[in-house]
Amino acid sequence: MRRRKHIPTLTITPEQHAVLQHAPNVYLVGLMGAGKSTVGRILAQTLQRNFIDSDDEIIARTGTTIATIFEYEGEAGFREREARVIAELTLQTNMVLATGGGAALRPDNRAHLSERGWAVYLSTTPERLVQRTRHDRSRPLLQTGDPLATLRQLYDIRHPLYQSIADFEVITGAGQVSHVAQQIINALLEHIQQNQQNQSTSNTERPS
Repeated sequence: MRRRKHIPTLTITPEQHAVLQHAPNVYLVGLMGAGKSTVGRILAQTLQRNFIDSDDEIIARTGTTIATIFEYEGEAGFREREARVIAELTLQTNMVLATGGGAALRPDNRAHLSERGWAVYLSTTPERLVQRTRHDRSRPLLQTGDPLATLRQLYDIRHPLYQSIADFEVITGAGQVSHVAQQIINALLEHIQQNQQNQSTSNTERPS
């Protein structure tokens, strides 16, 4: 029997957990291999939220692999399925969503991710990503003679799109994924507290 992989939980105080309950959905964006699913599971476990991977959701709904969808429907067909899934999932609450690397290509996806929660961009270099994905045969776009060149091209196109919707950008790929998750927790806490301070200041300055 296959052992279930242990998902670590970050240590946060009861006060921090109470603050984080007010955070909206968290959407992880970034290139393939950036660690969105692994980091997302840690975040969801820590925040006591549901975790969903949009690629896994597409696989569950179609009963086949991403590679097979690409083979029979092409990338355009896959992107249509992906857009429908993201439109539906971002209407849910109390969740952490890991998106596919190409989700930011479509304007409607970018709108849903930026307007219905907080987007976190897991940023790293193509050189790091090619090392992390070199043995992965489930990624159709990398089944080429020069995956590094492909990743560099994808980075050039997608990096500004990720940045355009990101509430936070976190560098990943150099250390432990739990450290990346902790950075995101810290950013969420800081953002919530800053919003609360701004709201308090606004209320104080409002004429009576």
